[in-house]
Amino acid sequence: MVKGPGRDQRGPMERLVRIAAMLQAHPEQGVSGDKLIRVAGFGGGKDAGTQLSRDIANLAKQGWQIENVAAAGETAVYRMTTVDNRLRVRLSPGQGAALRRAVLMADRGDLAKRLGLPESGTTSEAPAAAALRAVPPADLGLVVDAVRDHQLLRFGYKGTTRVVHPESVRNQNNVWYLRGVEDTDPDDTVVKAFVVSRMTDVDADGPATARTLPPVRHTALHPMAWEIDPPVEVVLSAPAHYEPDVRRWLGEPEDVTPGEDDSVLLRYRVTHRAALRTRLNELGDRVRIVSPDEVRAEVIAALDAARGTKATP
Repeated sequence: MVKGPGRDQRGPMERLVRIAAMLQAHPEQGVSGDKLIRVAGFGGGKDAGTQLSRDIANLAKQGWQIENVAAAGETAVYRMTTVDNRLRVRLSPGQGAALRRAVLMADRGDLAKRLGLPESGTTSEAPAAAALRAVPPADLGLVVDAVRDHQLLRFGYKGTTRVVHPESVRNQNNVWYLRGVEDTDPDDTVVKAFVVSRMTDVDADGPATARTLPPVRHTALHPMAWEIDPPVEVVLSAPAHYEPDVRRWLGEPEDVTPGEDDSVLLRYRVTHRAALRTRLNELGDRVRIVSPDEVRAEVIAALDAARGTKATP
């Protein structure tokens, strides 16, 4: 198969992973800039420091909190602060400020540091982000504590009493969700999402009363591999000669089958819908969504919102 245009990103991605892994392995004392240069494989050239700074900045854009803890005038020593990277990378500045205010109201400065939130509750939000300043759900602090301390949660939801082993708390489209497994599922097979604002009579058992669930981690730097949303199978159609472009933007598909008129059908397991929409916008008319209808509707609605128009029913 002929490779599409553009640089091969495998090498730079592997380099970022090596740097991040080294920093995570030394969370207290940090890692010297010289050692990170050797780990990255930059050599000893005069541009090695600049290249390292560029990669540190790229990791910061992905949500990793990295700082130089060396005194002024000394050789740089970088340290990665352990934060919930899944949450931080999903927050806009306005959302981060809203969560920060909720944390302060609950007198949980330690939680703010753990989540890597801004030091201040103020931010230069644009007028369009004013809606993000709404008061967070009243039980958000209790739910976040339960996730952190592995507490079994009990609450009412859609008229039913639920007992849930929490996995994470996430924000999507300005709505806070609790993800977890109900106690009625002993095999930990179904992770459900609950809207925090719709939970009633929320209570939590003591620490370590919940089962430890397999964590959903960013196992790769490619956003399409991040498990942000419940998984959905998406089938895309593209002319065969555009297949390399689709793979480059979306990653390797679960399956590829022949389509009509020299096209191919690519099936993806999508767990990050926002990333999918962004990459479909970049691909343009090189690809179209075959199924499901709900994902196609989301993409159309996002495009209409960007144009300032209203989607046609």
